[in-house]
Amino acid sequence: MLRYLTPVIIGLIWALACSFIPEPRRRQINAVVVGGAGAAYISGGGFGLGELAFTALMTAVAFRGLRSWTFIGVGWLLHTVWDVLHHRRGTPLIPSVHDSSFGCAICDPVIALWCFAGGRSPAELLRRFTAAGARSARRTPGAPMPGTATRPE
Repeated sequence: MLRYLTPVIIGLIWALACSFIPEPRRRQINAVVVGGAGAAYISGGGFGLGELAFTALMTAVAFRGLRSWTFIGVGWLLHTVWDVLHHRRGTPLIPSVHDSSFGCAICDPVIALWCFAGGRSPAELLRRFTAAGARSARRTPGAPMPGTATRPE
């Protein structure tokens, strides 16, 4: 069970720790980190020149991430795929820790979800979801959600 839970906790701790960094530095630091994650397997990876191609791709995504949380989230999802490929190939992120790529593949999507939510602090996320719930509760029963199209019947 810890094999699955620990990487989720690590991803949540990362998001919480980063939330103390003010914007836009928070986004910029996360862009640099996801760019660095693209090179994590370069010295011991099992995909030869593919490791360099992946690093180049992640560098481009990270560059776009300097101005976009969405690109940072995409970068973490790309890294998740790379983690899975390395785990299946038997070339883990940390050679002495067999399941390190497996754990990374669980942790990375947690961070990606936080990035897709705009990299907000827990307080900001709570305010956002509380406000959305309040707007939803004020809706007239049977009325369409704001911003949705209605179909003629």
